[in-house]
Amino acid sequence: MAAIVHLNALRAFEASARHRSFSAAATELNVTPAAVGQLVRTLEQWLGTPLFLRGASGKARLVTTDTGERALPDIRAGLERLALGLEHMKQGALSGVLTVTVSPAFAAKWLLPRIEGFHTACPDTDVRLDTQLRAVDFLAQRIDIGVRYGAGNWPGLVSEKLMEEEVYPVCSPVLLARCGSLRAPNDLTHETLIHDQSMDGHAGFATWETWLQTAGVADIAVRRGMKINNSAAVLQAAIDGLGVALARSVMARDDVAAGRLVRLFPQIKFASPLAYFVVYRPEYADLPKVRAFREWLFKVSASQNALGAAG
Repeated sequence: MAAIVHLNALRAFEASARHRSFSAAATELNVTPAAVGQLVRTLEQWLGTPLFLRGASGKARLVTTDTGERALPDIRAGLERLALGLEHMKQGALSGVLTVTVSPAFAAKWLLPRIEGFHTACPDTDVRLDTQLRAVDFLAQRIDIGVRYGAGNWPGLVSEKLMEEEVYPVCSPVLLARCGSLRAPNDLTHETLIHDQSMDGHAGFATWETWLQTAGVADIAVRRGMKINNSAAVLQAAIDGLGVALARSVMARDDVAAGRLVRLFPQIKFASPLAYFVVYRPEYADLPKVRAFREWLFKVSASQNALGAAG
């Protein structure tokens, strides 16, 4: 019972220890730094032992004592179990909202054109999309499930490979007709290259330089051209005839199928070392809405792969 009485103090201590800052903990908990400090002092008085080392001024340096450090794993596990319990209560009584995190480009080019299928299969579940570019804290921001692009390693999350993809050049039919001929990669010499910088600097992310190396072309100036940090906008620029884009097949699939874009040099195969992964906290694996959305994602992906193989 005492732990329940001091629940807010435990949350304040855990957040302060994690951020090593009363101010950062206060921002997360939506209270003042003074309130966080008072909650921590209340907990220390009840325990009869300090949780942070303190300097001569009496202010906490936010270095945990041995007692505090030993207690943190159990406190964090307990807070996470409480959050999961509340989520189960919401699932059963208060809300059918499913919060999904994806990139803005993946939402625009893949998820939104297909999401009606999930609404049809699960009409009682409302999807809320979180399309922030920055990394999100699944627990603090109440994220249920997401799709991420990368190598598959996100600490604290289950990650299951959803889709692999190819990388290839694309352009609009109008540009292709205007330039006369784009039969070989060397023909790109006089074309504007559109660069996808949405994951600029990420190990393994395909660039014009790496694609041209695979194609055996070394005399094209890869630093010139248009640079865009959104994969959907990259494809739109190509659709508008502004140049030749290096496309990711999952993003470009619908535009190529509809004839808005033309895949160039299909004889050159370049498999991306990165892939799309379904990610979620392990504690959420058995939540019905999470399980339903995960199964729907894999069903749609498998169906599209089968269509691609047949084509």
